[in-house]
Order: sequence, then structure tokens, then C-alpha cells
Amino acid sequence: MTTLSLAAKAPLIDYASLVASAFVNTGTDNEISLDFQDVKDLEKGITVSVSKDEKVVASNIDNVLNFFAEEYPQVIIGKEEAQEWIKFAKDELTVKDFKKLSVSLEKLESHLNFRSFIVGFKFSLSDIAVWGVLRANPLMGSVIKNSVYINVTRWYQFLESDKRFGAVVELMTKSVAEIRKLAKQQSTGGKKEGHKANFDIDLPGAKIGEVVTRFPPEPSGYLHIGHAKAAVLNKYFADMYKGKLIIRFDDTNPSKEKEEFQDSILEDLKLLGIKGDKITYSSDYFQIMYDYAVQMIKEGKAYCDDTPSEQMRAERMDGIKSSKRDRTVEENLKIFTEEMKNGTEIGLKNCLRAKIDYENPNKALRDPAIYRCNLTPHHRTGTTWKMYPLYDFCVPIVDSLEGVTHALRTNEYRDRNPQYQWMLEALGLRKVHIWDFARVNFIRTLLSKRKLQWFVDKGYVGNWDDPRFPTVRGVRRRGMTVEGLTNFIISQGPSKNIINLDWNLIWAVNKKIIDPIAPRHTALNKENIVPVKLTGAPSTAVIEDKLKHKKNPEVGNKKVIFIDNVLVEQDDAATFEEGEEITFMDWGNVIVDKIHKNDAGIVTSIDATLHLEGDFKKTKKKINWLANTDDKVEVELVDFDHLITKDKLEEGDNFEDFITPTTEFHSIAVADLNVKDMEVGDIIQFERKGYYRLDSDKDGKYVFFTIPDGKSVNRYGAKK
Repeated sequence: MTTLSLAAKAPLIDYASLVASAFVNTGTDNEISLDFQDVKDLEKGITVSVSKDEKVVASNIDNVLNFFAEEYPQVIIGKEEAQEWIKFAKDELTVKDFKKLSVSLEKLESHLNFRSFIVGFKFSLSDIAVWGVLRANPLMGSVIKNSVYINVTRWYQFLESDKRFGAVVELMTKSVAEIRKLAKQQSTGGKKEGHKANFDIDLPGAKIGEVVTRFPPEPSGYLHIGHAKAAVLNKYFADMYKGKLIIRFDDTNPSKEKEEFQDSILEDLKLLGIKGDKITYSSDYFQIMYDYAVQMIKEGKAYCDDTPSEQMRAERMDGIKSSKRDRTVEENLKIFTEEMKNGTEIGLKNCLRAKIDYENPNKALRDPAIYRCNLTPHHRTGTTWKMYPLYDFCVPIVDSLEGVTHALRTNEYRDRNPQYQWMLEALGLRKVHIWDFARVNFIRTLLSKRKLQWFVDKGYVGNWDDPRFPTVRGVRRRGMTVEGLTNFIISQGPSKNIINLDWNLIWAVNKKIIDPIAPRHTALNKENIVPVKLTGAPSTAVIEDKLKHKKNPEVGNKKVIFIDNVLVEQDDAATFEEGEEITFMDWGNVIVDKIHKNDAGIVTSIDATLHLEGDFKKTKKKINWLANTDDKVEVELVDFDHLITKDKLEEGDNFEDFITPTTEFHSIAVADLNVKDMEVGDIIQFERKGYYRLDSDKDGKYVFFTIPDGKSVNRYGAKK
């Protein structure tokens, strides 16, 4: 997968590279994913970059443009002639002093006299470079409007009318505006209407009642938030077209797969409200896929190869023909049907490769492996098979056989889409439409199953349902609601633009769900908690029913104890002054008579007088309090930080070098007696502390996990 990343706040936005990507996307079978970042630079001094398989291969305008020209010479022509124009654009057309700029524009004006293009007779890299730089220069608006330079204006407007120039800039403007709108809504507490994603996409050949989508998870781990997006979108489009959704387990790798993962995936999908019209297994098609592989061998479309794996990888990278590519059909059939099928010593050394094109510019088409031996017993078929089809061979076959009309999958597979279509054509199977969408990425978050398993194995987390994990079970345990999760996914939609999201966004969506219904309770930090002797209050406990949520009576009532001996937090007590009038929330005003402190200046107790006739509107401090009776409940409050310290890991980064030293924070508090009536999973708000989910109540020990509320000042568990 190739991605163009652009800094949207750069002093001069690199529209030239954006235009070049449009030429590739419209003129080739490849597709460049666009990653717009609302920053001044991607890294220090770098405002544009190109990544292939998450590895940066070019950065800054000249390198990026030359990369595109080298990779896609059929659509971006004139690389050699363009070098002087790229330099001219960078050196002379980026200046924002009109007097200096006009000298350079005069040169361009003269050059364009009697020319429609800068070089030759069609769009070339020179046009892309010069137009892109001029489009980014704020002085050009008035230059073009006033037609100061007739030839430049004619040429400029001619290019802008082409959708690969003007329309792609408009696309970026709208995309960045959406990013900023969503960020603004999040930062203001989500009071405005949430982001509405555009689902008006053109699913090719889609007909009402005939669309069939599929969600094909591999049962090798727990469902994470990226999988959830794929499941929700596949369900969404199946419902939109009144079609069907297939849940298919892609169980072709017995080394990683377990029934435990399979069952958990179904449970999590059920939690998300996703039920397939049928559940299938790739393993049900093992015999059929085996027969198709034999057919390919007989037709000369596949061959067995025992080249050592490192050598094979290097040959594929360099486009070198394998020495085993010309094996006879008879030899290939013998190896595949006897040696590989039976998992012999010879079979284990071989793999079956599709004979496509070992020199193809798209490395995914360079004779990919489609079958390998594996002696690990399969959790469904046992030891029946000793070899298994690989993903890129299995999926198109089963999609076609099961009647899938539209394969929605993340754009990390984009380079492999031509391989998918080749398999169908080679086997004479029904065609399937592919629709790519961007996978969901979050800052300081790993979604790789292998890496998540590492955290489990090393004991950094308890299990796959750890609240620091991006699994569906993890975020649910942290306090994410099903409605919040699905609303967020739908709000992101099927966009193809890759964005590295802040967790604040999803938690802000979740807050909208829980805030209107979360009961309000009281919890006070136990450390150095301060007793208050309250004159004028009842000497024996008086219990009253109060609303759990003042704005939503349907949430119900809670019991509140009123007595002359109460508790307040040290942090609040430290701000009191003798003679000051404060408000005890849900009771009334109190006058502070005497403050007692120890030698260290810590408040040890307070004498105060109840003053119910006081006006709470005139007090500056509204304080939580709790009756100091045997009914109070000790609770443990747990907060979390991200598992890694870097927002986005780059190619070559070892995630183990970015482990957050401490990610779990515990504090002890005392809470009101209503905690004893709560059940595990209940979501509440401890007033002036935040939202919490009761995670455990074993042996009378109540453990609450903090639920982030999406505010930037309280980033996902981050500590001051």
C-alpha cells in the first residue's frame, strides 16, 4: 500500500505531490491513499512524504515528484526535462514578495507564449510541479483574478479545469475541513451535532436486495476496534441495500487459531449488534480449494518451489525468475499431490506459487505463494490436511463461491487487489467487486495481533480484555458503550483517507451516550481525608431519597445520609478559610468556624456551622461531602495510560523501545452507601471526579475504572 501524507498547515502546501497522486489514481490500476494531517509539518522540516507498506520512501517535493515519475512513468511523463522546472518552482515561485515573484512570473509568461504545456504536447511532471507550487502561493489568487500575466493565467486555468488539478485540491480542502470540524466539536464537549460521514459511495453494480457482503476474521486473536469497523461497515452496507452479511472465519492457519478466539469473536459481534445471515468457515472449502490448485497446476498457472525462503524473498523483491518456475506439470503435480499433501520432508520444503509475472512492477503479482505445508492439527479438521491455502488464494475463491458481491476491506490490501482479480480470472470464477476503506488508527496504540499477544505473554496486561487494549472487550471494560462504539465507527464512514485519530474523539462520542443516564454519586480521596464537625446538623443519621440524576428522574433515586459528622477531601479543605461560607452540594451552605492543621500544614479537622438560609449562588466553592458513618464504602479507583509513548511508530521503530513505564494508577477512596447496590458493568459518575465503570466487587472490594470523557485536558489516562 502506498500512502501520500501531507501537512495541511504547511506554509506552502505541497499541492504538486497531491496532483501527481491524482494522475496515478486515475491513470493506473494502483491507488495512492491520502493521509491529510492538520499540522505544520509531519516531522521537523518535512511537509510531505510517501510511504510504501508504512515505510517512508520519499519526502519533500522534489523527491516525492521524482518517486512518482519513476514508479508510474506511464502517467507522469517527462521526468528528465522536469528537473529544471522543479528547481525553478522551488527556488523562485515559492517567494511571497510580489516584486521578486513578478520577475519569475515574467520568465514563465514568456516561456508559455504559444505553448499550452510547459514541456511537450501533454501534461507532464513540469506542469504538475509548477502549477502545484503556484497554487500554494497566496499571492497567485490576485494574479490570476486580475490576469496580470495573460499566458500564465490561460495555462493556470486550463490546468485547474482538469479534475486531477482543481478537483483534487478541493478534495483536500473539504477533507481537512471535516477533520477540523470533528476536532472542534470534540474540544467543545461535543455539544454540536456529531460528524456525519458520507455513505453516498458508488458501490459498483450494487442492486437493492442483491448485495452480499462478508466479514472474514481470522480466529487468531480477539476482535479489536479495527476489526469492529470492518464488521460494522459490512453490516451497514448489507442493510442499506437490503442484502445479506456473511460472517466467515478465515481459518487457514492452524498455528495461530483457536476455538477460544472464534467463540470470543462471535460474542463480541453479538455485543455490537452484528449477526450474520449465515456463519461459514474457509475450512469448509479446503477440498474445493485443493481441486482448484490442482487445476491451476494442470493449466500451467502454478508451480511448486523449494527455493529457500530468504532467497525467494530476495528474488521476488528484485524481480528475478525462480529456477523452479519451469518445472513440468507432471513434476509439479507429483510434489503437490503427494509430497505437500502428505507433509513429507520434500513437501515441507516446497510451497505452491501462482505463475503470474515475476517482473511485474506490483510486487504482489510476482508469483505469490498460494499453498504451504503446516503439520499443526487444525482446530476443526484435525490432521486431515497437511497443507493449507494462503489468504490471497483462499479469499477470492470463497468470496466467489459464497455469492459475495462486494468485498469491503481496508486499503492496506490495495496493492493485492489485482492479485485477487487475477485468481478469479485464472480459475474462471464469478467476479467480485472490491471496495477499499481506510483502517482506523489511533495514536499511541498498537493493533497488530502479534504485538498485542506480546504484551499478554510478557505480563504487561492481564489478558486480551485489559482496559488498555484496543480490543472490543478492552474498550468495553474501560467503559465504552456499544452505542458509543458503533456511533463512532459510523461517523468515520467508509473514507479512503488514512487518519491517525486521537482517542479523545471516540471517548467524546461515548460521553454523549453515558452522560444523560449515568447516576451521580460521591467518592472522596481517602488520603488525609478531613472530618468536619457540623453544628446545626442532625446528631443521628437522617436518610433521604435523592435523585441519582437531577436532569433525568427516570434514572431513579439514591439514599443520602445527613449527620453532624461528615468528611471532605484534603484538596478541598486546604482551600478553606476561617469565616468563609461554602456550599455542601445537595445539602446547603456551611460557614467554616475553625480549621485545625498539623505541623506539616495538613488539615486534620474542621469545625463548621450549617447555614441553610445561605444563598448557594453567592459562594465560590461547591464541595462534595460524605456522612462519616459505618455505611460509607471503601472503593479503589483505577486510571490508565497508553501502553506506548510515541504517537505513531514509524517503519523500523521497535515498539519495545517505546513502552510506557507505568500505565496503571490506583487510589483509594470512600464512597456513598449506594455503591453496595451496584452491579459489575454499571457506569456512574462520581461528581467532580468523572465517569467510572464498576469492574469488580469480589469479597466486598469495589474496583472502579475511569472512563475518559474526551476532553483534551484529561487525555486518555494521561497523568500530570
